[in-house]
Amino acid sequence: MTIAELAKAYEAATNEFFRIIDGIKESDLDKNDGEGWTPRQVVHHLADSEAQSYARLRRLVAEPGSAIQGYDEGKWAESATLGYRELPIEISLDVLRAVRASSLVILSRLTPEQLQNSGEHSESGTFTIERWVKAYTNHPTDHAQQVLKALGK
Repeated sequence: MTIAELAKAYEAATNEFFRIIDGIKESDLDKNDGEGWTPRQVVHHLADSEAQSYARLRRLVAEPGSAIQGYDEGKWAESATLGYRELPIEISLDVLRAVRASSLVILSRLTPEQLQNSGEHSESGTFTIERWVKAYTNHPTDHAQQVLKALGK
């Protein structure tokens, strides 16, 4: 795929997530199918994860070879202070919109050679920009499906 095609796919995944989330009523944010997170928890997780991805992309562009720190998303989701179970989603949606839009700009500016820039991820080893693009293009799409499942759709 070309950089333009990668950017288009990344943007489409973002738009698809927001199409699904923007259609959810407040009363449905805490529905759960018993297996995964509620839509509220998904939104908070996605905002935090994408904030991490925002920093990771910039590190891979500006500092190839550097360390990419993982984090325990389950612990973040269970932290009462982080409030995934009860905080309103508006701020997290704003964060998500901002970091995805900013990362899309950077993604669009990459050269094909930069897709091979890499760092060492603390949990999964060598992590290239190409791998970043695949992971974070799929991430909101995967969670959109999780939201639909929680809503029984």
